[in-house]
Parts: sequence; structure tokens; C-alpha cells
Amino acid sequence: MNNNDILIRLRYALDIKNVDMVEIFKLGGVEVTKDEVLKILTKINEEEEDNEDVIICDDQMFDAFLNGFIIFKRGKQEPKPGQPERQAPSLKESSNNLLLKKLKIALSLTSEDMLQILEDAGVRITKGELSALLRKVGHKNYKFCGDRYARNFLKGLAIRYRG
Repeated sequence: MNNNDILIRLRYALDIKNVDMVEIFKLGGVEVTKDEVLKILTKINEEEEDNEDVIICDDQMFDAFLNGFIIFKRGKQEPKPGQPERQAPSLKESSNNLLLKKLKIALSLTSEDMLQILEDAGVRITKGELSALLRKVGHKNYKFCGDRYARNFLKGLAIRYRG
């Protein structure tokens, strides 16, 4: 699954309107128009990557969208006095791992909520396995999140929010 596929599924699962997509990207620091959002939300095939009717959502744009989604759902968080500036996440991290982490924050989900969402989609994992997916890259228990978990998590979100 590429970032465009993830955004298409996320938009469907949470019923996000096009104008809200524009706002979310803006909150994340990326200016896009409604027409550009439609081009981002176009399903792409390998041979269509050079098509000008499609905008490829790269990792930085995807990360900006997820950050904007957190702000959209929870509001902007001002840094506390004496708190160091947040560093940009390393882009070595899988888009799927980022997706799970940032959706957990944006939707105020607990680990139990996430396990239930996955179970609704027919996937059973332990709390330890979920914890490994949510860890920082480089941690000894970090686990790469494959497309199966991400796809089923988005499917579970659709079941929960569109029910």
C-alpha cells in the first residue's frame, strides 16, 4: 500500500470531506487546493506514476497530513516553557507504523480500543505485538508494521465510524 492508498482508505473510514482534507494538510504545513486533494485521492497504478492527473503523496506530505489531522482533531498544542523543540521524525519509519501511532493520538484511542478495532476487522493480536508496532525505530522491541495490519486497522475504523 502506498501513501495515496492509505489516504483514500482513511478518508473513507473517517468520512473526511474534501474541504476538511485541504484544512488538515494546511494545519500540517502543506498548502494544497481542493483539486490537488482530488489528484492525491486518485488510485494509482505502477504505470500511471508519470500521469499528471495524479499527485504522488510522498512520506513528508503524508507525515504533514497526519500531523495536521492530530491538530484538526485535538487542537494545537503549545510547547511548555523549558520543553525542547520537537525533532522531526526520522523518515526511516514505515508509513504504516506512523499511521497507527498518529491515529492513536488524533482519535484519542487506547491500546484496548486499537485491539478492538483490529478485532472488528478480523485480526487478533496481543497487546505486546501492538506495543511493538507503536515503538520508536531502533528500540529493541520495535516491529515493522506490514500492510496487512494497516489495511485491517483502516477497515476496522470504517466499521467503527461508518458502522
